[in-house]
Amino acid sequence: MGYRLGVDVGGTFTDLLLFDVESGAFWRHKTPSTPHDSSEGILTGVTAICAKAEVDAREIEYFLHGTTVATNAVLEGKGAKVGLITSEGYRDIMQIARSLVPGGLAAWIVWPKPQPLAALENTVTVDGRMDARGQELRPLSETSITSAITTLKQQGVEAVTVSLVNAYTNGSHEKRIGEMVQDFLPGIPVSLSHEVLPEMQEYERTLTTVANAAVRPVVSRYISSLRTKLADQGLDGNLSLLRSDGGLMSSQKAEEHPVDILMSGPAGGVTGAIWVGRNAGLQNILTLDVGGTSTDVALIENLEPRRVRTTDVGHLSVRASSLDVKTVGAGGGSIAYVPELTKALRVGPQSAGAVPGPVAYGKGGEEPTVTDANVVLGYLPENLLGGSFKLDREGATKSVQKIADALGIGLMEAARGIIDIVNENMFGALRMISVQQGYDPRHFALMGFGGAGPLHVNAVAKLTGSWPAVSPMSPGVLCALGDATTRMRTETARSFSKFASETETSELIDLLSEMATQTRAELLSDGVDDADISSEFEIDVRYAGQAFEVSLTITPEMLEQGGIQGILDRFDEEHNRLFTFNMDSPHEIVNLRAVALGRSLDLPSSTLPKGNGDPSAAKIRDHKLWMDGKEQDGVIYDRSKLAQGDIIPGPAIVVEMDSTTLIESDCVATVDAVGNILINLAEGE
Repeated sequence: MGYRLGVDVGGTFTDLLLFDVESGAFWRHKTPSTPHDSSEGILTGVTAICAKAEVDAREIEYFLHGTTVATNAVLEGKGAKVGLITSEGYRDIMQIARSLVPGGLAAWIVWPKPQPLAALENTVTVDGRMDARGQELRPLSETSITSAITTLKQQGVEAVTVSLVNAYTNGSHEKRIGEMVQDFLPGIPVSLSHEVLPEMQEYERTLTTVANAAVRPVVSRYISSLRTKLADQGLDGNLSLLRSDGGLMSSQKAEEHPVDILMSGPAGGVTGAIWVGRNAGLQNILTLDVGGTSTDVALIENLEPRRVRTTDVGHLSVRASSLDVKTVGAGGGSIAYVPELTKALRVGPQSAGAVPGPVAYGKGGEEPTVTDANVVLGYLPENLLGGSFKLDREGATKSVQKIADALGIGLMEAARGIIDIVNENMFGALRMISVQQGYDPRHFALMGFGGAGPLHVNAVAKLTGSWPAVSPMSPGVLCALGDATTRMRTETARSFSKFASETETSELIDLLSEMATQTRAELLSDGVDDADISSEFEIDVRYAGQAFEVSLTITPEMLEQGGIQGILDRFDEEHNRLFTFNMDSPHEIVNLRAVALGRSLDLPSSTLPKGNGDPSAAKIRDHKLWMDGKEQDGVIYDRSKLAQGDIIPGPAIVVEMDSTTLIESDCVATVDAVGNILINLAEGE
């Protein structure tokens, strides 16, 4: 079976995880990211991890990659100059948009409307029209197409979008325009709306297709450059990228449909958490992925992550499936400050990032950060990464003292205040994906990963009531583990728009099986074996008259057994859970989607040798830390020396190569069979 290499590129570090599929053995490596060209950092890491594992790059069959290239292109406004071809009378579609304004009261006064990704001067119209049933009302005028393309050529566009009204019912007009664009503008990528998003609502369809076109040249350059550089090192295995919805897509598909990888980065941690949960026997998990700048949280129920039908990046909200990940500006580098006006301590969202970083890193940072507070309190021991990285405790103390002075309190109270506030910010994000979606966080375990997740997971679990708090194996590189252990996924959509009472079950089954055949064919062309492909369906249902719908996932068997009534019963149940009421209005079936999935890799997790419950063999030294308002005696342990069944009473710190786990004073941790640290409240607490 060979090897699988998961690579996750973050803002500060590039994480790599090499997996031996036969034995379950894995090697991990962290290397600084190279923002100007992330493939440089990747290649450095590939060389290092292959040397560490004594593996030839040619033996790596699958290279699985989570990337923020598309995300950053949108956030930094570095997308391509897009030309938009649309129907006559719809030239202002991107400017009119939807009358939705983000933010609270008075946002409409202070919110600067973002520039559309396709400017008005680069938007042209053509004559020709389809009706809502896909019948041709007026034929295409080839003269108007030639004129439109000539205008775009003069404007110097770098990518073209074709999005015509009602194209989701019949894409033949778009296809013809696409062919003419390729003849007139060879080498310019063309995105057709009926291929990118064959669903009704012309603004959402156009916006999603324009976003796809905007990031195509950037993503295409990155992927082809990476593919070439990897091949030069002998790594010519299968290159796949992580989709926003947690599945994998081939690098060729990612070049054509980069709108599906806009949230590729955070998805890796969620898929990694599912793999850990499966091996640890945990079904329901809240994830807490704490990086240097931000924290990503998600909800997993019965080992299935929640998916949503929109992907949000900055101001951009496109119609593409993604995992329901919420992000809050709270991370290790978040800066603490006391505003003059309120004299109340604030933490974040400003961050010291990788440069200059927290004061404790000794790279020129001056502002006190969450990491500095952790160092002052003794939660982060001075020697990190096996002694290769020494923290400047004195500098951190000086910076946090500024906060203590501004508030008129002691140094330790100020440091713990910073930690308490950042934990509350994380708790706020967790409430958004649990309580506000109708879930009780007390029914979930809380898993902390990323560089700083295990440092905060215990305290945040106290706030949410989610036990056990879990520090997984290799928490710092869990996103790369997620990239390495997930499976291929593709989907297609179609608008349906009929009352359920007027729909026959056989009609739905026929349509969905036709769509399933299409998605299976896509995975077959990517080299997935026919026997390894499974299908599932998503159906969007709403009460007639509602402006939004609820998406339900069903299997072919559920549809055949329960029929349309089974779908409606599930919708009523989900609507009641989300909104606490149901309506008597008739049901409307809005959109259909077919999803094809490759085989789920049942990668083994290597078990630890059994211990007698006493962790003293892993003890590094006694250590003083500040907790519960006083200095306490704790112990530092080496994670690599812990055995299965070891019981660690708090307060304690467990250190490893890429992360640090904090166990609070009224809690106790146990090490499970595969090496996860499970923290629970001590008896009587």
